[in-house]
Amino acid sequence: MTAADAALDRTIAEEDRFRADLYNFLGLLLAAPPDEGLLAQTAALSGTDSELGRAIDTLSSVAKVSRPKKVEGEFGRLFIGLGRGELLPYASYYLTGFLNEKPLAALRRDMVARGMVRAEDKFEPEDGIASLMEMMGAMIVGRFGRPADLATQKDFFNKHIRPWAGHFFTDLEGAKNSVFYAPVGTVGRLFMEIEAEAFRMSAG
Repeated sequence: MTAADAALDRTIAEEDRFRADLYNFLGLLLAAPPDEGLLAQTAALSGTDSELGRAIDTLSSVAKVSRPKKVEGEFGRLFIGLGRGELLPYASYYLTGFLNEKPLAALRRDMVARGMVRAEDKFEPEDGIASLMEMMGAMIVGRFGRPADLATQKDFFNKHIRPWAGHFFTDLEGAKNSVFYAPVGTVGRLFMEIEAEAFRMSAG
């Protein structure tokens, strides 16, 4: 971390760092099956005495008894499968019933406007849930320039995440192949509800 990065980090409120960390954590779990290191980090989590905190505790408990190979198989059945997985975690699909539709085009316009580019080694559509979680986390802490102000975060969330992410996380909670990923769904659903309400009440 450079001196400039360290100075910038000090300007980010602790609550916002927590939000960014949770967005990034969900993004990691949803982008690929967790390896042994990420499973160990998940098992070490502990939540506060709140609904979200208790969901994090449940996820931690499940992670303690999960093995990478088992979770890798679960991830494949949920998101890859033979032809397609049980769930299609893309905004276009949830909002239109098809992939690569208007929600993806709108997101790409916003990405260009905010200086975001898709990584060269990524081939999935950018409106996947993992990518959107990572984008929000990056915007909060300023990985694409200066940290996004509340109004910018709210606009991005309301356009690209709020209309469908809660439905996806609810589906993930109840998916027949979800074991490790069921509490991931719970954490995601509750976090989306908290974020939606906070943005609704904000003046930004």
